Amino acid sequence: MASNSFGEIFRFTTFGESHGPMLGVVVDGVPSGIEFGEADLMPELARRRPGQSGATSQRKESDRPEIVSGVFEGKTTGMPVCVLVKNEDARSADYGALRSVVRAGHADETWASKYGHRDHRGGGRSSGRETLCRVIAGVLARKILPRGLRIVAHALQVGPHRAQRFEPATIEQNAIRCADPDVAVRMLAYLEELRAANDSTGGIVEVRVDNCPKDLGEPIYGKVKARLADAFLSVGAVTGFAFGAGFATAAMRGSEYVAQRLSFGGILGGVTTGEPLVLHASVKPTSSIGDVAKKGRHDPCIVPRVVPVLEAMTACVLADLWLLHRGVHGK
Repeated sequence: MASNSFGEIFRFTTFGESHGPMLGVVVDGVPSGIEFGEADLMPELARRRPGQSGATSQRKESDRPEIVSGVFEGKTTGMPVCVLVKNEDARSADYGALRSVVRAGHADETWASKYGHRDHRGGGRSSGRETLCRVIAGVLARKILPRGLRIVAHALQVGPHRAQRFEPATIEQNAIRCADPDVAVRMLAYLEELRAANDSTGGIVEVRVDNCPKDLGEPIYGKVKARLADAFLSVGAVTGFAFGAGFATAAMRGSEYVAQRLSFGGILGGVTTGEPLVLHASVKPTSSIGDVAKKGRHDPCIVPRVVPVLEAMTACVLADLWLLHRGVHGK
C-alpha cells in the first residue's frame, strides 16, 4: 500500500490504524523557524474528536499529540515533523462478531480482496480516525499560509435540513457546526431521531476561504480545483466535490454565469483570482446502521466531524501551492 502521502513540497504521510496502539503523521517541507508545539494542535484535534455530543460516536479519546521530531526550542527546524497520538479507548472486543462479516457500505470487501486480509476492528486504515493525522498537518499548513487568510467550513446541509444564512461566529456554538443556528437545532433533533432508530444520514459541508492569494495553481494539470478535488475526495466519507456554483451551472445561461463572479468560486482557468474560494463536499450517510450500529459506537452523521478535516485539507493544498508559487515565481 504505497498511497499514504499527500502533497508535493508540503507533503505529509500518515500511519496507524483505528484500533492499533497509535496513529501518526510525518510532515515534510515545513520551513524552519515556525513556532509550533502540542498546544497549537489541541484545539483543532478537539474539534475532530469523537464523543463530543449525541451527534457523534461515543468513543472517548483524549487525542493528546506528542511531537517527536522536527521541533527544537518551540520552533520548526526545517526537518520532518513527526507527531504521534495514542489510541486510548479502542474497545476492540466490540468488533469481535465482525471478524467474518463484511459490513455493507464499508471498505471491508475491497480491502480483503486487494490485500488478502483486513482489520475488522473498526476498519483499520479505512477508519475515519485516520483523519486526525490530516488535522495535525492542517495546523502546520495554516502557519505557512499568508497572515489574514481565513478558512471556515460549516455544515451547510444535514439530511433534508439546509442552512439559510451564514453566521460564522455561531458555528462552534452548536454540535452540528452549522452557521445557521436556527437550522442547527432542527439538524440535531433529526440526528437524535436517527440514532434512536439506528439509522444515519449524509449532508453537505461548505468551505469558504477569504483573503486567498491570487495566482496559485497551474492552468493545465495543476489546477487548483483539481488539487482541491483530490484532497476532498481522499476523505473516505466524501462522495462529491464542487466549487462556486457547482452543478447549478448546468442549468445556467452563459450570460448568467459570466455576470455572477461568485459562480466562479474564486478560480478561473485553474488559478486563484484572489476572490473568496467557495467549496462544497457531499458526505455520504454513515454505513454503520441497524445491528452494526447497535453493537458499536458510530456517528449518525459524519458531517460535523468532517468540517475540521476539510478545513485542514484545504489548508494543506493551499500551503503546498503557496510554497510552490514562491519557489517558482519568487513572489
